[in-house]
Formats: sequence, structure tokens, C-alpha cells
Amino acid sequence: MPAGRRRPSVRRIGPLVLAGARVLAIELHPGRVQRLRQRFAGAPVTVVAADAAALRLPGRPFRVVASPPYGLSSRLLRTLLAPGSRLVAADLVLQRAVVRRYATAPRRYWQLRAGLSLPRRAFRPPPQVDSAVLVVRRG
Repeated sequence: MPAGRRRPSVRRIGPLVLAGARVLAIELHPGRVQRLRQRFAGAPVTVVAADAAALRLPGRPFRVVASPPYGLSSRLLRTLLAPGSRLVAADLVLQRAVVRRYATAPRRYWQLRAGLSLPRRAFRPPPQVDSAVLVVRRG
């Protein structure tokens, strides 16, 4: 696995399913795609084998709960916050420095704030940087 990339945990999807959400899981690695499909067979989970950086946004209102690779953070945020985006809300686990930068910059039409801070030891394997949740709401 390249430096700076964390191994995603399928445990994050379970609480969303239990809460009644329809989940679209995006995963690039074929082995993880297969494991996700097996684990959530019969659940309202659609697993798409794709690069998250290449996806088009839905044309209807949507929410995002994600822990994207840190290298995609800025690109993903630019896409999600772009004019015409139908994003309603997002909770994103990102590098803490990125969260600080976005949470302190005023954005037209959006409310962004830093949420929960996550220490390196909260992940396996631990990343080289600390993380935090960026809370995004249309506002």
C-alpha cells in the first residue's frame, strides 16, 4: 500500500446500514471490493469498483460519509463544494491540517467546521499524520 494511504475498514459501513441508510461504497482495490460485496450481500449496500477521484456526483441531493485517501482530499472537496453540487451534508475523515484549512476559510453556501479529532493510533496501520472530521453542511 502506498505511503499515506490507510487500509479502509468495512466496519464503518455497518452502522450506516443499521441506521437504515442506502450505502454506495466506492473502492478501488479489487480484493476489498469482493470482501465488501460478500460481507454486505443482502444489505442495502452497493459496492462500486472505481476510483473515487473519477466519479460523477449524483444529480439529486446526497450525503457523504467517507474516509478518502488523504491524497484525494483537496480534489474531492473542490468537487463536492463546486457550484451545481447537490451535496446536502458530508462528514469526512481527513488529515487534520486539511480540516483546519477548510474549516477556517469562509465558503459561500456552505458551513464547514472541524469535528472530532482522531489521533494516529485510532487507525491500523497508523498514518503519519493526525486526522479529524470535517463537517460540511449546506447553509
